[in-house]
Amino acid sequence: MQLIRRLSALLTAVALLVAMAAPIVVSSPAQAQAPAAEASKAPTPPAAPKAEKQVVDNPYGLEAMWKQGDFVSKGTLIILIIMSVGSWYIIFAKVIEQRKLFAEAKAVRASFWDAGSVSAGASNLKEASPYRFLADSAVEATKSHAGKVIAEVSFSDWLLMNINRAADNVNSRMQDGLSFLATVGSTAPFVGLFGTVWGIYHALTAIGVAGQASIDKVAGPVGEALIMTAIGLAVAVPAVLGYNWLVRRNKVAMEQLRGFGADVHLALLKQGRG
Repeated sequence: MQLIRRLSALLTAVALLVAMAAPIVVSSPAQAQAPAAEASKAPTPPAAPKAEKQVVDNPYGLEAMWKQGDFVSKGTLIILIIMSVGSWYIIFAKVIEQRKLFAEAKAVRASFWDAGSVSAGASNLKEASPYRFLADSAVEATKSHAGKVIAEVSFSDWLLMNINRAADNVNSRMQDGLSFLATVGSTAPFVGLFGTVWGIYHALTAIGVAGQASIDKVAGPVGEALIMTAIGLAVAVPAVLGYNWLVRRNKVAMEQLRGFGADVHLALLKQGRG
């Protein structure tokens, strides 16, 4: 027991000596903030430069197709452009012409029949009006019903024949340009198909020369072929739709004009010969 007491006393003394020998470090607030201040004073690294957007030219677009295409592909594209420009020009021109004709039909219904005679009513219309052309033709027919051969034809038949002839002339003028729309609508897809075939031929040629079907050898000609197909359809569809729409509007306008001709025919028969 005495031995144990001596050992514990010895260990206690050793612990006190170690504690007294260790240095006491007391950190002040200023010393604690010093590393933070030094860290804040440290130079900040430069910001990473922003990545600039790189504009990459499309090697398979319209511009590339025009630059890299041969005379056949360029000629096909020019033909399609001419077809498209001509179709849109005719569509807008015919719409303006038909609107004028419909406006003249309203003016005829409002003022023509208030005149004292057909000749007086025709003089109130515009000179370039199809309605005035028809009325003038009818009045001239009443004055030209003379001669042995013509006298054998009844006055009513002679007058009706001249009115129908004038209406047919107006109808013929109104059909101008529609044949071009019909031609474009029926041929533009085949012109685009020709460009497609020519592009596929170039793709097969590139594959044969390279000896392998790599994407860089095939993408350009095939893309050119697809563009030609799309352009051909874009030219044909408006032409077909415009043709059908204009034909329908022409039919309505001619029905109004022929109705006016029938009224003039009846009025001139009642007036006699002018």
